[in-house]
Amino acid sequence: MGWGAGAIKLHGDDACPTRRTVALSACLTSRAARPRSASARGRRWPVGRTLTFGAGLVVLAVATQTGAATIGHDLFSVHATQHVLIGMVAPVLLALGAPVTLALQAGSPRTRLRLRRTLGHPAGRVLTNPLLAFALFGGSLFVVYFTGIYELSQGNHLVHEAVHAHFLLAGTLFAVVVIGVDAMPGRLPHPGRLLLVLLTVPVHAVLGLALLTAKEPIGTPHDALHRPSWAGSLLGDQRTGAGIMWIAGELFGLVVAAVVVAQWMRHAEREARRLDRRLDEAAAASATASDAVPA
Repeated sequence: MGWGAGAIKLHGDDACPTRRTVALSACLTSRAARPRSASARGRRWPVGRTLTFGAGLVVLAVATQTGAATIGHDLFSVHATQHVLIGMVAPVLLALGAPVTLALQAGSPRTRLRLRRTLGHPAGRVLTNPLLAFALFGGSLFVVYFTGIYELSQGNHLVHEAVHAHFLLAGTLFAVVVIGVDAMPGRLPHPGRLLLVLLTVPVHAVLGLALLTAKEPIGTPHDALHRPSWAGSLLGDQRTGAGIMWIAGELFGLVVAAVVVAQWMRHAEREARRLDRRLDEAAAASATASDAVPA
């Protein structure tokens, strides 16, 4: 099968691609409707958050429901692009959409209660631990690519889907920890978040360099018929994918670091205004007390 056919075909190897597409559409539709519920309760929901979350779903659909999903089995460069979309771009957009906050504002009392219990559960605290999020996001990549898991995923559909699910989960956990708008237990202060983001830059650089300088490909296509004739050698394609991961990792670090700095500045401004109000209230109370004292 050539690339031209794969580019317009949905991922035929998936067990049920239509079900996934419908699920994504239903989730997006539900997401678009819920802000109106929040508005009905007297709370305004920023349109930007809805658009950001919807953009994250679109990125996931592009990465998993287009020709990239089909050819990604056999071209490491395309797999690397999927990795970037599923594990970096989509998680950032989803985290900035603040889905937990919206659920707490617009959900039913039962939904809000269950969500608060989940967030307060020890398991929830473990999953949002910054060190665990960093280890899953950065360290687990070496496990995927240098222990045979990636090669196994090329010929095993379930493993292939599990790898994608891992990319999404790990990326989302990391994004929630460092730039998530939702209130989470055990959040790092902004300097700690910035440090955590900057530490991902050398991780992706080392991974990209290791794949780029490898003497042999880390995997082989599960079906030679799916590999386009223009793709070149396996090792050359792997080096292309390594470059994509390396550059994307650098850009990811810079963009997310900029988001953290912007959030840090807004937080500092809010704290300054809060302090000013307290000082004004204290001064007004002192003046009122002084006026009440008889001469």
